[in-house]
Amino acid sequence: MYTINYIEDQSVLEVKNTSGSVYGKIHLNAGASLQELTLNNHPIIQDLTPLSYGDTYASSILFPFANRIKNGKYDFDNTSFQLEINQKEEQNALHGLVYNKTFKVIDNKATKDEAKIVLEYDELKHSIGFPFTYKIQLEYTFKDSTTELKVTINNTGEKAFPFTLGWHPYFVSENLKDSALAFNSTEKVVLGERNITTGTKAVEMKDDLSLDISSLDDCWVLDADEVVFKTPKYNLIFNSTGDNNFLQAYIPPRKNTIAIEPTTGVSDSFNNKIGLAVLNSNDTYNITWTLSIN
Repeated sequence: MYTINYIEDQSVLEVKNTSGSVYGKIHLNAGASLQELTLNNHPIIQDLTPLSYGDTYASSILFPFANRIKNGKYDFDNTSFQLEINQKEEQNALHGLVYNKTFKVIDNKATKDEAKIVLEYDELKHSIGFPFTYKIQLEYTFKDSTTELKVTINNTGEKAFPFTLGWHPYFVSENLKDSALAFNSTEKVVLGERNITTGTKAVEMKDDLSLDISSLDDCWVLDADEVVFKTPKYNLIFNSTGDNNFLQAYIPPRKNTIAIEPTTGVSDSFNNKIGLAVLNSNDTYNITWTLSIN
């Protein structure tokens, strides 16, 4: 049996099953981000202390843009816009506008086999550099060996807007150096100064990407929707729906931890248009990311 517990003084939702093999922790005031996750008795997402959420954006939803916008500037529909610069050291706009928003609980249901939680943020004001209104809904589903996150975006305004979407979870391994990433790609994103995309180049991913490396902050165009994180204790299978699928992988300054980020676009997408989509007034977009452990 699954249970859902709301910890009011922390604005946190906890999900558990009776056996203790599944645990999830969602922070409503931090963009409804999934800060802890255990599946089939394996802790796969953990609190990143001493790293802070403000530095890591751990498990945040990246909308209306994933990654960076150079100088926070872009043009759309013959109009120039200036986003707030929240990455001071690189002078970029970083990771969108909802990572620090408070989501409200729309629905939740716990049964013998699963727990489902629906959360929502309704943007009614025009943000700096993004003068559009929208509603974003997150639907988390927890099962014994699977967690699913469905994201639905609705354009509630009168004008179309540009967007990409991403998710920024960090995963843990007993030994990252004995771990690897497996995915299909023939194209890698080329990053220039300040981690801004300058183009793409052909690559051959014949073998798994070994994580026995000191640093990693790269992005690939995926030819298939599946990514596998292979660790000594478990394999985590990551699937994405949608037409544009990219993989951003980053090793932070924390032992045995890696960010595996599915996105629908790349850095500076509002300018280079790679993966960029447009959502018309009253239209809806959705994507589902699924984590499965074995």
